[in-house]
Amino acid sequence: MRNDNKKSVTVGIFVLIGIIILVTGILTLGAQQKAFVKSIRVFAVFDDVGGLQTGNNVWFSGVKIGTVKKINFYGDSQVEIEMNIESAAKEYIKKNSKATISSDGLIGNKIIVIYGGAEEVPAVEDGDRLTAEMPLDTDKMMETLQENNNNLVSITEDLKVLTHKIANGEGIIGAVLTDSTLAQEFRQMMGNLQRTAINSSRMTSELADFSDKLNQKGGLMDDLINDTTVFASLRNTVSALEATGAKVDSAAANFNEASEGLTREDNTLGMLLNDEQFAEYLKSTMGNLDTGTVRMNETLEAMRYHWLFRGAFRKRDKANRE
Repeated sequence: MRNDNKKSVTVGIFVLIGIIILVTGILTLGAQQKAFVKSIRVFAVFDDVGGLQTGNNVWFSGVKIGTVKKINFYGDSQVEIEMNIESAAKEYIKKNSKATISSDGLIGNKIIVIYGGAEEVPAVEDGDRLTAEMPLDTDKMMETLQENNNNLVSITEDLKVLTHKIANGEGIIGAVLTDSTLAQEFRQMMGNLQRTAINSSRMTSELADFSDKLNQKGGLMDDLINDTTVFASLRNTVSALEATGAKVDSAAANFNEASEGLTREDNTLGMLLNDEQFAEYLKSTMGNLDTGTVRMNETLEAMRYHWLFRGAFRKRDKANRE
């Protein structure tokens, strides 16, 4: 009888320990799955869930706020995800927030990540559907990486061929790197460019000095720019030169008109210069006048010795001597 009681107590202790372990496990799993926390249901539809399973976590801003409750097919080829979200976290999730599928670490389990949302938009409610953003496809990423690797191999081969040609002195770059004559000419050209740069710098400095001298007070350029008296004097001089030029033009016009008149025979000077008959007439007249003058002189000389005029001439000579 005593042995039976002992066995019953032992069995009861093991059963109690098992119940405690079972309850602890249920509570632990329930805490992890948020089974005993008040929650709301939120949905999202993806084209491909990429291995997401029921019970995977839902994260918001790096904090676990729920789990994936169900995964159902939706439409023709889409998948609807039903998530349990803690009610305490719903005020931070807005109706225009987005959901995407990510990984818990580099090769960890798939998770749902909720992000975004404007502050002025109301918070989600039970039964709301979030906008789904498809994650990066790792297969496509690997294909892209493989294609990039192939491109790198091709570029490496091209560089190998190019460097081989350069080392053999082929092409312009190879000739410059291997031909000492070209290298010397290039060095001379660089020296010429350097001297040109030095000369340009010196010329620029000289121009700066020249401009500074032009801007010195009391100089000609400073007077021309800033002295209004000099400017007014120059203006008056220019006006006087313009007036003189106008007078010269007028005199030249008059001279041209007079010279044109000398070539015509309708005026005295023109007739004297251009009429040959009139010139012969004048010449004959002058000859006659010369002859008449000579004869008149002879007549007057003869009159000095005539008794009638002799006394008058003597008186004149006496008066001239006195």
